[in-house]
Amino acid sequence: MIQDFLTYLQYEKNRSSHTVLSYKTDILEFQQFLSKQTSITDLLYVRTADVRQWVVYLLKNKNTPRSVNRKLSALRAFYGYLLRMGKVKENPLHKISALKIEKKLPIFFRQDSVEGATMENDEKESEFVVERNRLIISMFYETGIRRAELIGLKTNDVDLNNRSIKVLGKGNKERIIPFGEKLYSEISHYNEIKCKFVGETERFFCREDGGALYPVLVYRIVHNLMMKYSTLQKCSPHVLRHTFATALLNEGANINAVKELLGHANLAATQVYTHLTFEQLQKIYKLAHPRA
Repeated sequence: MIQDFLTYLQYEKNRSSHTVLSYKTDILEFQQFLSKQTSITDLLYVRTADVRQWVVYLLKNKNTPRSVNRKLSALRAFYGYLLRMGKVKENPLHKISALKIEKKLPIFFRQDSVEGATMENDEKESEFVVERNRLIISMFYETGIRRAELIGLKTNDVDLNNRSIKVLGKGNKERIIPFGEKLYSEISHYNEIKCKFVGETERFFCREDGGALYPVLVYRIVHNLMMKYSTLQKCSPHVLRHTFATALLNEGANINAVKELLGHANLAATQVYTHLTFEQLQKIYKLAHPRA
């Protein structure tokens, strides 16, 4: 039953392997709770009260509201599937609302911090690694792509003639992101160095041996470079994505256009950045207006 649901998620809903694994973990955790804390042995006989009891249990064991909501989302999808398959008569999560969570505004880098990182020259590294690492920072900053999207970029996805990159995002949805003259020059230079050091490869970003990058390596590259130029405690690829979105909105970009560039499924995910820009306006007002 659980495996049928996971197969449905993967092959019919095109969910990522990360999402499928996360849902599996949450559902099995709920199943384990039922066997230890209640008399229920079959997931088909779960009631709303049992789910509420699980929520209380999770909160008592110091799970954050955000974490609890994620687990509830997995269960809601699972029982929604069972309902469509005719396995249950109602979804026991129908009357359970998500917990309220404190909204944290995204943090972002100052422009001079990013510029400094893209000029960094580590003499301990080869010319190829230096240029690749610089370009990784620039690519995140100028296109706003996700880490997984950057790792998955193919050489043919980067179109220098049209100044654009083709990105395969969440749910296998493709989008085209334009870029400017500066990134064009950086990519052209990187391609020359890459050809000399690595040779031809279908991967746009790669290691010195031509092998694929991996998430921890990309995080480490961004973290180590940005830590030298930024005072932020968190220096990750995702903060560069926040920086991209914030920069566009601060310069007056249309929020729907930013949504498309980021590959967000809905506008709500993009709207968090409008709070940032409003805070920026407030700060400027307080500094500049004589009566502020």
